[in-house]
Amino acid sequence: RLSAGFKYTKFPPLQQYSGCSHNPHAGVALRRMTSHNMTWISYPSKNLAFISPEEIEAFIASQNIISRLMHCYIAFFVPTGLIAGICILIIFIKNYLQHRVIENLDLFLLHFTISNIIMIFLSFTVISRPDYLKATHLACNVLSFFFNFSYFNSQYVLILMLLILLLKRFPPRTVLCKATQRPILCVGIVLIYAFCLSLTEAVLVGTDNYLLETDCQLDPLFAWPEYEITKFTFGFGIPSFLQIFCFTVLLTKVAPAEAPALQQHIRTYPAAYIISITIFICHLFYNIMILFRTTFKLQKSIGTPKNELVMNIAEIVLFCESCASLVFILFFHKPCKDEILKVIQKCRRKNSANTSSTGRKKDI
Repeated sequence: RLSAGFKYTKFPPLQQYSGCSHNPHAGVALRRMTSHNMTWISYPSKNLAFISPEEIEAFIASQNIISRLMHCYIAFFVPTGLIAGICILIIFIKNYLQHRVIENLDLFLLHFTISNIIMIFLSFTVISRPDYLKATHLACNVLSFFFNFSYFNSQYVLILMLLILLLKRFPPRTVLCKATQRPILCVGIVLIYAFCLSLTEAVLVGTDNYLLETDCQLDPLFAWPEYEITKFTFGFGIPSFLQIFCFTVLLTKVAPAEAPALQQHIRTYPAAYIISITIFICHLFYNIMILFRTTFKLQKSIGTPKNELVMNIAEIVLFCESCASLVFILFFHKPCKDEILKVIQKCRRKNSANTSSTGRKKDI
């Protein structure tokens, strides 16, 4: 309540106090400072006081859905992905020790496998869902850095794999194509590029309140809007354009007469193409939700529990893709598939030998 001695005063716009009406650059700076102030943002599930009674039932249902999805992911996808990743590492290391040579595609798949294993370990942050991991801003920023490093690594190594497969079908003629024949150099460039992008993202998370505890996601909610825009551009837009370009060249360009048929080429290297399609679909869903979250930030809105639910589903789908990609490599990449068949044949021989020996003992 206002006492009788006070009267309502309409204050002039904020720009007049900062000289923004006379200085356009100051107005831009003020708007930039406002967009970078993320102290107001929080998850809708943490603002139950603002949820209407009609939305409580939908909120409880969304919490149950995300909890069940998290348990399914931890119970089925994580063990499968980790076992597949470890088997791939053992097979590649064993083949290298035997032959002292590693194919270009195998080296890129090895790099891709390590990045996805790191991604799976980082995905353990979803164990607390429907709640969120409690961490300081600094710890959350560190987790985000390693997450982005693995994310960008896997995206651009996939582009290298598709480029290598194009070179197997079409002979290299340019300096760029010949450079891809040096796989270690290419991997080094991807690592440096991913590190620079991850460092940029770490800066765009924000530099305030490092010791303040917060609800942490691997893509932090309190990050500046530029964080999501940069991630969408360099983590999905550019890689997706390059993937589509590689597929377009593969399907439309006429191959040399000595090159195998297109269907035979795809059957020879199915793992890379299956992974590429899977990554595009899963990352499309995730990055669309990232952009939606950016629009909410720019509108100074925290969204609804339904928006939060879909964002959490998109995050789990992203982690499921990391597990599924490792399974696809294990069962569709020829060296891995051949090694699995050898192990199965050995097990069958041992079982048949054991059954025959037990049968002889019974006869005796």
